Amino acid sequence: MSSRAAGSVLLRHLGPRIFCPAAATPRPLLALARGGEGGATVWVRLLSTSAAEAAKEEVAASKGNAASTAAAKAEVAEAAKEGDGKKPVVSSYWGIVPSKLPSKDGAEWRWSCFRPWETYKPDTSIDLTRHHEPKVLLDKIAYWTVRLLRVPTDIFFQRRYGCRAMMLETVAAVPGMVGGMLLHLRSLRRFDQSGGWIRALLEEAENERMHLMTFMDVAKPKWYERALVLAVQGVFLNAYFLGYLISPKFAHRVVGYLEEEAIHSYTEYLKDLEAGKIENVPAPAIAIDYWRLPADATLKDVVIVVRADEAHHRDVNHFASDIHFQGLELKETPAPLGYH
Repeated sequence: MSSRAAGSVLLRHLGPRIFCPAAATPRPLLALARGGEGGATVWVRLLSTSAAEAAKEEVAASKGNAASTAAAKAEVAEAAKEGDGKKPVVSSYWGIVPSKLPSKDGAEWRWSCFRPWETYKPDTSIDLTRHHEPKVLLDKIAYWTVRLLRVPTDIFFQRRYGCRAMMLETVAAVPGMVGGMLLHLRSLRRFDQSGGWIRALLEEAENERMHLMTFMDVAKPKWYERALVLAVQGVFLNAYFLGYLISPKFAHRVVGYLEEEAIHSYTEYLKDLEAGKIENVPAPAIAIDYWRLPADATLKDVVIVVRADEAHHRDVNHFASDIHFQGLELKETPAPLGYH
């Protein structure tokens, strides 16, 4: 029991004795004011009574929690007996039941990270060569910042494109989440709508995260590559957060150029796959379900759809930067929801 709860119990029992005339005894209270033994006796008796009752309530509450927990454990054990005993069963006396969805063939949907209605067929007809020519100073700074960031990546990963893709996606999934979070907080502060841009940016972050989940099955990163991811993501997260606070148009332009570099990297990845330098293994199951690929899809098919996603994110972020360059706020222009 917390100190606040114990205090309320103590006050509930002491209040009538101290403040009500019928419950109060003048002599002991007077003796208490004088520091007499009678007052001390009353206080000791009151405190001991209240402490005892508080302890009883705490014991009763503990027994109630223990009973609820025991009931939940019994339910889990019963469910485990009915099942195969291998898959962990979670039960809750709060009444929350994990949702189960059927897939197209009637089997239980196996993914908890996305739902069937969140899958889609990507638009691979998008123009991959489109490029925003940097003309003003801010665009040039954003462009050359991204170009410089590519140098250490090329040196470290060289042509190991599976690991490069893993690193790229851990960074690419950050801007959408940061931008969506800051727009969300601004909407709360200003009591204003966002024009759909919060959802659009969070959709981008989720899509990039699914890229990472896919390439984790392909790349199998080593421990030092995982450590590098932690370091790079920590630096980039804080840098992008500050950059977005200072200049959203610069931040979105940086992401636009990052996506252009991603398109280039995936194009090189495809060239090595087609040349046989990288084995064209079967596509991971998560990729087949997420992009609605055919059952016999390969890694090449995955790279093609991922590259198309990056091209769509390129367009969205350059578009967002253009809105800011025109002196407008994102909320004044409807967001391209579902554009990827």
